[in-house]
Amino acid sequence: MHAYLSVALLAVLQGITEFLPISSSGHLLVAARLLDFNPPGVRVEMMLHFGTLLAVCLHYRLRLAALLRGFFRRDSAARRQCGLLLLASLPIIGVYLLFHEPLKAAYESPRLAAAMLLATGGGLLSLRLRRRPSAVDAPPTPAQADAPLNAWRAGVIGLAQALAILPGISRSGATIVVARHLGLAPAHAAEFSFLMCIPPLLGGTLLSLFERGGAPGASGPSWSVLTLGALVAAVVGYGAITVLLRVLNSGHFWMFGVYCLAAGGFLLIGGI
Repeated sequence: MHAYLSVALLAVLQGITEFLPISSSGHLLVAARLLDFNPPGVRVEMMLHFGTLLAVCLHYRLRLAALLRGFFRRDSAARRQCGLLLLASLPIIGVYLLFHEPLKAAYESPRLAAAMLLATGGGLLSLRLRRRPSAVDAPPTPAQADAPLNAWRAGVIGLAQALAILPGISRSGATIVVARHLGLAPAHAAEFSFLMCIPPLLGGTLLSLFERGGAPGASGPSWSVLTLGALVAAVVGYGAITVLLRVLNSGHFWMFGVYCLAAGGFLLIGGI
């Protein structure tokens, strides 16, 4: 029963922080230090990532199905969108391959995670500063300008995703903030941000499975424990995506920055 509860709690934390712009890696690292528990292990991490991957695929199932149909039917618009998603995924792959070892040290520093939470907070608050005071809290309208998503914009958003490999930098926060500053409408920015996370999540799951022996066995968690973790992460992640989209469309996305600044400052002052 203890294993089920522990994995379920980790899955809830993963599902919430993976998609809300408050950094899953930073929260998991700090939680491990504050609560004095060991890392969950490769098998559990693999299934939690699979759960969040499932949440994205379920939430955008219609869009994904349309893209796949268009791709195989040689639709130019669908193939172009798939190409932009692939292009945006390349920077994080390159960063992981080039800096894999230094990143291990970064994930052992809660103070770095706290400092990066401050950076995440500042980035989110920049969305409030970029808008006129009279329109700060006004919801976006359908007529709001939406810049075209081209290779240059996709590449810059991809660089933001690569930066989010650091603990404390929110992947969804960084990519949506950059996309909004580049002129993408809220719904378009969120869709591209979530769809472009599919290749890294899928790649991370496969790496855990094939390179580090992720299959369940006698020495690790049972299939029932791992399945529970994946399902909880998927359900909570799906709900987190829904909440994020509502907040983004309301014009209050920047308010997550207040939380990140408060959390990062508290952790730094507390001397974790």
